[in-house]
Amino acid sequence: MSQRRTVRSRLERVAREIAKFGAVGAIGFVVNFIVFNICVHGFHLAVVRSGVIATAVAIATNYVGNRYWTYRDCDRSRRSREMSLFLLFSGAGLIIENGILALSHYGFGLTSPLADNIAKNVIGLGIGTVFRFWSYRTWVFRAQAVETAESFLAADAEARVDARK
Repeated sequence: MSQRRTVRSRLERVAREIAKFGAVGAIGFVVNFIVFNICVHGFHLAVVRSGVIATAVAIATNYVGNRYWTYRDCDRSRRSREMSLFLLFSGAGLIIENGILALSHYGFGLTSPLADNIAKNVIGLGIGTVFRFWSYRTWVFRAQAVETAESFLAADAEARVDARK
């Protein structure tokens, strides 16, 4: 019974983490969408340039949300390492997101505002978000994931000892 509670507890923690990450991401999506469309339609910048600017602004917004809310319990002593890894993986996500936009716009010739928004803000951002969640959880804000795994293993070992009694 204890082992089942431990698994459930761990799944609940991961679900809360995903929900917080999603809420921060939703705010980042709105920022990304607005900045992208202002750059393209207001300032008449090139589509991919606008995408990169919008993604960079959203990355800054998401860092603040993830650092101070989603992963606020993580180790803060290695802030420069965390920031470097965050920027590295966010940059990879930026390339994924805007690479899909470039492929759609320039490669396939889908140049309407709707096509650009779907390529960047639905397909590109969707794939980029999955990549970012995995990389942030695995590499950037690692202390929480490591602590969660350690507490899970400790509870599992305790349950095994209790079962033997």
